[in-house]
Amino acid sequence: MEALRPETIEQLAEILRQSASSGKRIILAGNSTKAGMAGPIREGETCISTALLNRLRQYEPADLTVSVEAGMRWAEFSSILAANRQMVPLDPPFASAATVGGVLAANTSGPRRRLYGTARDLVIGMTFATLDGKLVESGGMVVKNVAGLDMGKLLIGSFGTLAAIATVNFKLWPMPNRRRTFVLRFGSLEAAIGKRDAILSSAMQPAAIDLLNPDGAARIGEEGWTLLIEAGGSDSLIERYSRELPDDDAVEGDAGESLWQRVREFIPGYLSAHPEATIVRASTTLAGLPSLMTGVGGEMLARAGSGVCYACFPSPEEADRWLTTGLRAVIEFAPQSWRSANSAALWPQPDPGFAMMEKVKRMFDPGLLLNHGRLYGRI
Repeated sequence: MEALRPETIEQLAEILRQSASSGKRIILAGNSTKAGMAGPIREGETCISTALLNRLRQYEPADLTVSVEAGMRWAEFSSILAANRQMVPLDPPFASAATVGGVLAANTSGPRRRLYGTARDLVIGMTFATLDGKLVESGGMVVKNVAGLDMGKLLIGSFGTLAAIATVNFKLWPMPNRRRTFVLRFGSLEAAIGKRDAILSSAMQPAAIDLLNPDGAARIGEEGWTLLIEAGGSDSLIERYSRELPDDDAVEGDAGESLWQRVREFIPGYLSAHPEATIVRASTTLAGLPSLMTGVGGEMLARAGSGVCYACFPSPEEADRWLTTGLRAVIEFAPQSWRSANSAALWPQPDPGFAMMEKVKRMFDPGLLLNHGRLYGRI
């Protein structure tokens, strides 16, 4: 297979044009940290990596905006922003090697999505390369500038099936003065959910509310049904949280960062420990979270403030048994051989707008050449 690594966004657009005009099936990737995620790509003839598109294009700390090429590693990007005590608080997994474009293409996020949102809430502009060799600009470098922004948002979560993300513009957030994590342990799911509900109905608005079942908690060094609450802000705000929540096991500084690092990398950690690991991502309402987390044998992690839950299984067969009719879920990670043989099972119940998604795919890629099958085996 031909492997290409363009060094400029113009080269990226031209390579896509040449490959598409020759009818070549294209595999598009960054650092391939999530190669085991979503659907298997049908056989490709050309592999294009954006890993060398790794430059910071424009950074305005005073304006809280930044533009970066898609191939920059997320860890490096975050380090640059941290030097000015700024951040893009997506908390994606695989952060040490994942690229900015890969994070957006897979639409990955982490614990703080409840307060800050997902990539679609933080991206203000994008340039992407199409199969006809064009560089299309969407949005801009001004937070209120929304011209063409929806076009760029189509690329977020598309797994590279529509076009290649070339550059991304983000709005930035200042880092809070202090961050404190409250570790609450419970003997039952009901007690943990009761505490979560009390927090959500109070004046407190924590950045993160994550819930682990006992098996999941054990892997990060905790026990029982464990509720993790992160608060960030001024000293007075942290003191308010400390009055409202038990702080016997509250952590800050390096200890707090280490704890959330284990949570952010919860899924990659499970994958590395289980050769046939299969991860199901399910979405439900806040009220529906208890029933979703009941009766699963194995490790579970839930974004308890948004209703997104990750269930870890040692094999695809066990995951498949858990998927039930009516469950809004996708198999997010599974072994390559199983994904190839069971691609339709990766996304058992496509979104009601799936027919429109197929139309959009053919508008961007009428020959079905680009990352075909990558979007959970369906597109």
